[in-house]
Amino acid sequence: MANFSYSKPLIIILLGPPGVGKGTIAVALEKKLNIPHISTGDLFRENLKNKTFFGEKAKNYMEKGLLVPDELVEEMLYKRLKKEDCNKGFILDGFPRNIPQAQYFAKIIKNKKITVINLEVKKNILIERITGRLVCKKCQATFHKTFYPPKKEGICDLCQGELYQRNDDKVEVVNKRLLEYENKTKPLIEFYKKNSNFYSVDGSFDKEKILKDILSKIKQIEFK
Repeated sequence: MANFSYSKPLIIILLGPPGVGKGTIAVALEKKLNIPHISTGDLFRENLKNKTFFGEKAKNYMEKGLLVPDELVEEMLYKRLKKEDCNKGFILDGFPRNIPQAQYFAKIIKNKKITVINLEVKKNILIERITGRLVCKKCQATFHKTFYPPKKEGICDLCQGELYQRNDDKVEVVNKRLLEYENKTKPLIEFYKKNSNFYSVDGSFDKEKILKDILSKIKQIEFK
């Protein structure tokens, strides 16, 4: 599939529950559309690593086991969006997570049109995807017990580091994450159906099929 070109600034929000594959699809879209993929998780890690003002403030909350306030997440994102590479558009992964964040985002981008891609996968498939995930302690490469097993059990194919299951990927934690999504993030679907170019895409297919479906939706925008 050739790289895709778009004549206007393109702002994409990826929605969907934990484990649906937003990060994987965002990385693929970044290459096709030549606009940056901005993950709030990556922003947190970058700011914590570099001990920035935002990183230090977030660390204070995280060390106490508290959620980082929306205001701090929004400030961190706003600073990132002011960078030059966002002038032609960007892909958001992990933001917004609730209606107040969506309302804030609408204010900072003013009248620019948003394209929202909602990835849909049945709950039983999500749980299987997440609970089977394995991560390398050394290089952070990701494998899966069923869909992408390592050549040698418990050992990373790339660096021979030890593979482990993150606490976030255990069944009891996954169910809590899915419940939080239902309560806080899923209402964004109705919000964006009224305020954006909104498309739902079946996320149960392989990456190339999902990517092709998303790009076909984006192309439709030119004719609206």
